[in-house]
Amino acid sequence: MKTTHALSTLFQPRSIAVVGGGAWCKQVVLQCQKMGFGGDIWPVHPRADEIGGLPAFPEIAALPDAPDATFVGVNREATIGIVQTLAERGAGGAVCFASGFLEAQAEDAGGADLHAALLAAAGDMPILGPNCYGFINYLDGALLWPDQHGGRRVDKGVAIVTQSSNIAINLTMQQRGLPIAYIATAGNQAQRGVSDIGLALLDDPRVTALGLHIEGIGDLRRFEALAGRAHALGKPVVAIKVGRSDQARAATVSHTASLAGEDAGAAALLDRLGVARVPDIPTFLETLKLLHIAGPLPQNTIATISCSGGEASLAADTALHHDVTFPPLNARQQTDLRVALGPRVALANPLDYHTYIWRDVPAMTRAFAAMADPGIALTILIVDFPRGDLCDPSDWDCVIEATIAAARETGGRYGIAATLPELMPEAVADHFARAGVTPFSGLTEAIAACAAAVVDRRVEPSDPILLPGPETAPTLIPEAAAKAELARFGLRTPRSERCTALSDVAAISARIGFPQVLKGEGIAHKTESGAVRLNLATCEETRAAATAMSAQTFLIEEMITGSVAELLIGVVRDPAHGFVLTLGAGGILTELMQDSASLLIPASDARIRDALNSLRIAPLLQGYRGASSADIGAILRAIRALQDYTIAHADTLHEIEVNPLICTTTDAIAADALLRRAQKETS
Repeated sequence: MKTTHALSTLFQPRSIAVVGGGAWCKQVVLQCQKMGFGGDIWPVHPRADEIGGLPAFPEIAALPDAPDATFVGVNREATIGIVQTLAERGAGGAVCFASGFLEAQAEDAGGADLHAALLAAAGDMPILGPNCYGFINYLDGALLWPDQHGGRRVDKGVAIVTQSSNIAINLTMQQRGLPIAYIATAGNQAQRGVSDIGLALLDDPRVTALGLHIEGIGDLRRFEALAGRAHALGKPVVAIKVGRSDQARAATVSHTASLAGEDAGAAALLDRLGVARVPDIPTFLETLKLLHIAGPLPQNTIATISCSGGEASLAADTALHHDVTFPPLNARQQTDLRVALGPRVALANPLDYHTYIWRDVPAMTRAFAAMADPGIALTILIVDFPRGDLCDPSDWDCVIEATIAAARETGGRYGIAATLPELMPEAVADHFARAGVTPFSGLTEAIAACAAAVVDRRVEPSDPILLPGPETAPTLIPEAAAKAELARFGLRTPRSERCTALSDVAAISARIGFPQVLKGEGIAHKTESGAVRLNLATCEETRAAATAMSAQTFLIEEMITGSVAELLIGVVRDPAHGFVLTLGAGGILTELMQDSASLLIPASDARIRDALNSLRIAPLLQGYRGASSADIGAILRAIRALQDYTIAHADTLHEIEVNPLICTTTDAIAADALLRRAQKETS
């Protein structure tokens, strides 16, 4: 009886069992045979004599041995018994194809019970799904896959994990010259999720990079482990993250929730862990292709070469929307290009080399090689190949030969991009890929892939992400009390006193001093509700302002002057990703500029500084046009105070917002503070 329960046994099986007799199960058998799987294939069905031309076994107990991998293609009730039998026999793992488990609980109350029963039946035996197509191992020709697919055997390639079986099918149909080593689906992730699958596939030395299509992260600790393992192996990870967190629904009182947006937690998580995030499937595939062929790029500098000024302009304009740059040509490049191209070509990056040297392969090679430089991460030839059914593409053989020759001569990274995806034929893409030149199907996707493939994003050793406590009903803490709590963690606040009666306004006003601020208590958005009055200069003005407010109690504060800039600092509890720390333009600029950056707690000073520098108002903090700069050290202390408070109250905190944090040349003071947290139960 086998006792190993590693996912690697499931994904690299020597024996495969297929349980069930429908068309789906027959397809698994046929696809294994078509892929040339070299191990045993054992169909299991109580009444069939054969499935897919292979003799069928009446039950799992009749199999010659415990299978390494089993496709369970029966209904959901029968699936549980089959899985239990496999686990008891010591099988390596199973794919549960049936649906109707936890994902159906809204319509079927029994779905949750079946989910629990399936997990109990599996025990330690790995299972994928339920509601899952399974996986394809294109390296060994092993697959548990009940449908058609468009892939072929490879010696090495990228691994792709997705929760969606339909997207997985579509990805196998790509014709872009991307070698796929594995494609695996996670389905409902009842037992093993995207992170577990990714960890198993990364350890195969034939896998060069990992692509994730993620609907929900699930276990943050496992995802951290996945990213750490990928970093240790030097294998980059690219992700498409879809879906929305509960953040916006959980936090609607402050500006922070709307500034951070529903996706800020996911973006901050991927950035923190060094996972490149891309917005769409085409960019996803092109980035994986670049990483597989050329590896991660050391910087975001690129060069393009085309025989059209229109394409050169198109490349330059496209780059404006992505984090890449076109370095100007240096003296060596200019000299070598002038020798190769003559005096009639204007030299620049992007380069339009015209067609004077077309068909002259040595001259084209010299020109393409001259453009490469250590200061350029990738040199891209822009070439659209003619359609072979109506045209003669042989006239483009010269550019294929010259590009590959230049790459070999210089040892530099080269790519070739068609402006339209359909103008990069698969055969041409395969030819370039085998020669070590990255073929891009689409210029926009090529430039986006270059931005995503840069490895200089900070992946620093850091504490684990702070996980929030259980969901609880929060209470809005009065501003004075909120400031007092935050001040104990180091937040600077103005001198202030609460006032519970109009008759006390004058006396408290005199003690605070002028100018001063009056705030009505118990109102979340004070400015919008007219519950804030600034620059009050006398006791009489303060009393008149209090009389006009629709509030019963008040807060009277000193007015902070000498502001260089105003910031918003907020923390929002995001159940899916931890605690999101948002930094942004504060005061009246919050809604006007929508200028913010988000991190996950705990965040290092280096990451906080980077986030501050990324803001559009950063020049104000640094001293714009000769003006005095803000005290950055004081700003960092204020941010750390909120972070420290969050860490100390992770089990009850829902959100904090300081807006504005008034930044002066010598200090950073919280003029307003909002705090929502649950009250701890007392025994």
